[in-house]
Amino acid sequence: MALPWLAVLKIVPWTDVISNAPKVADGAKKLWNAIGKQPTAPKKAAPAEHTAAAPEAPSITASRLNELEAATAQLHEQMLASSELIKALAEQNTQLIKHIETHRRRMRWMWLAIVITGILAASALTR
Repeated sequence: MALPWLAVLKIVPWTDVISNAPKVADGAKKLWNAIGKQPTAPKKAAPAEHTAAAPEAPSITASRLNELEAATAQLHEQMLASSELIKALAEQNTQLIKHIETHRRRMRWMWLAIVITGILAASALTR
């Protein structure tokens, strides 16, 4: 079961992920700022204006208008929740990329230390 995950991790273009992480975080922050500034309750429209402008259009009853306003408010709340989730995921992605980069640098130093130790051990054995 570990083999498919290892294959997936090898396929991921980590250089692209690392280079695009700040862009994703900035985009999520912009989305959150744009959506967070919008009012939570939509503005109510007067039904008389719609029927007066287009007499052949079917009239919208007050109950149907209230249902539509409630649905719009619910969709707006879902949009706010989704944008907040996107922002949180983008921030976590940025932190994850920073940690991965730190571990990658540490692994390079560890491999360098292993190679140097191996060379020293091999030279000590040949003397």
